[in-house]
Amino acid sequence: MGTSQSREDYITDSDYEEEESSEDQYDDAQDSTATSSSSPSLDDIDAKLKSLKLKYPQNPNVVNPVKLYLHIGGNTPKAKWIVSDKLTSYKFVKSDDDEDDDVDGNESFWVLKIGVKVRAKVSTDVQLKMFGDQRRVDFVCDGVWAIKFFTDQDYRVFVTKFQDCLFENVYGVEATESNKIKVYGKDFIGWIKPEEADDSMWEDAYDDLDKSANVATPVRGNRELMEEFEEVANGGVQSLTLGALDNSFLVNDLGVQVYRNMNRGIHGKGICVKFEGGELKSTPQKGMLMRGEMNMMLMSPMNQGKPHSSGISQLDIETGKIVTEWKFGKDGADLKMRDITNDTKGAQLDPSESTFLGLDDNALCQWDTRDRKGIVQNLAFSDSPVLNWTQGHQFSRGTNFMCFASTGDGSIVVGSLDGKIRLYSKTSMRMAKTAFPGLGSPITHVDVTYDGKWILGTTDTYLVLICTLFIDKDGKTKTGFSGRMGNKIPAPRLLKLTPLDSHLAGTDNKFHGGHFSWVTESGKQERHLVATVGKFSVIWDFDRVKNTGHDCYRNQQGLKSCYCYKIVLKDESIVESRFMHDKYAVSDSPEAPLVVATPAKVSSFSLSGSRR
Repeated sequence: MGTSQSREDYITDSDYEEEESSEDQYDDAQDSTATSSSSPSLDDIDAKLKSLKLKYPQNPNVVNPVKLYLHIGGNTPKAKWIVSDKLTSYKFVKSDDDEDDDVDGNESFWVLKIGVKVRAKVSTDVQLKMFGDQRRVDFVCDGVWAIKFFTDQDYRVFVTKFQDCLFENVYGVEATESNKIKVYGKDFIGWIKPEEADDSMWEDAYDDLDKSANVATPVRGNRELMEEFEEVANGGVQSLTLGALDNSFLVNDLGVQVYRNMNRGIHGKGICVKFEGGELKSTPQKGMLMRGEMNMMLMSPMNQGKPHSSGISQLDIETGKIVTEWKFGKDGADLKMRDITNDTKGAQLDPSESTFLGLDDNALCQWDTRDRKGIVQNLAFSDSPVLNWTQGHQFSRGTNFMCFASTGDGSIVVGSLDGKIRLYSKTSMRMAKTAFPGLGSPITHVDVTYDGKWILGTTDTYLVLICTLFIDKDGKTKTGFSGRMGNKIPAPRLLKLTPLDSHLAGTDNKFHGGHFSWVTESGKQERHLVATVGKFSVIWDFDRVKNTGHDCYRNQQGLKSCYCYKIVLKDESIVESRFMHDKYAVSDSPEAPLVVATPAKVSSFSLSGSRR
């Protein structure tokens, strides 16, 4: 367990000067002993600095000069930065013009080359992190690297060029202002030019949270994560399904294991509802609680490696039996779904609830277990009006929905393959009220706060946090679920790992399953965000992320990125990380326990209310 704060955050002059020869540094200085008066001119001082090699690159003819560093030692006490190249240069080149390019195919994209040691496609995979006050950027490319620039202007030129190349690699068009408007839309000028974005909603939300007496103090600084329980999970864990009442569940190769909910986490009850031969065609990938958490809907994929399912199995928790097999179908035709979720954030607690939501690539629908015909309302098919909300050729193939979630009142947020995030109200689900543009990466998971004010989208390399609040023409504050947000849409925040942590997370270092902490009552506020990356469970303080003035956001160009987080490290890749329902938060803890499931084990962590 640890935080993002490490020795990687600062490279001092002493860090790299130790790598250089002191004899080389001072020989020239001895030859240029000053003979002028005791008050040397600026030219004399400049010449002296040049001779000491402290101010200027050694070869003034080098184009785009930088100093290149390599991080060694991982997260051990001996970890440090070393100089890889005292003076080298960088350039951005197209892959089809790059003599070192050995990739087959006709695709052309921008590549960053630094001397002969670094060659990387310009993408979010390099996890570029900016340190404007140090004129430095860090990134990942078969290791963790840093480059420092000799002037502020050199630094700014590099960052701007990197962002322009990234835009072109993602969207296939040059990064002109007109092209950016075509991609994002004229209402999203704050996403195009974050420095001009209206951040008042972020600031108001932060002030309201800070002044609220009903909100417990979030985890800050040195608050501890303490492991309370760790149990063997009998292997093959596929998913974690938390209950808000007495029990939570792990779905694995053998069946559904039952755990008791406690104030310090979940603890095994020694009960496993086993899948009998023939009951299920394949191991379920998802479990969803319904009817006062007395039933669980199990969703099994049709084909290995793909999430789509032709139906669900209804498990009675009390008897441990599959009581019904449901097929997805409409008008005599079989359908498939890629995901299911509850109608609202708290619907699983309602013992009379019989409906739930379903999602496929080009369909959003509601299912009713009381009607064997299934669908009770069509929300969006590929030929429906929802496509009128989108632009460009991408949508000729459909909406490409990937994930969805519901708010406390039943509004729906949907994430797509093209990165777009659409908001549907509970009363008008055929057409999105708001459609946020994609940032170039598919949304693989999405979550929303109970009140619908905040959306958390997960991509492979970052999380995107979106504020849905806006002020309508009558001066009323609303969310994007209830009306069109106009042209004063706040720019999103990005939540990222540092390049070092991204590298240390392991080969399977893609973000998945970003969640808010869990509340099911109006007036209560989620306090933390959690996501999984390889062997890491990563936790952000929601209050801090919303604070527009905190340290992470200083000296950044482009969309603001937050790197303030805590890490839970496991010895194998994590399946899922979730906070328990907030009713399980005890008096000395600012949050309900965190549950972390790996294929072989399940662990519970509490957040200590005391400081080190």
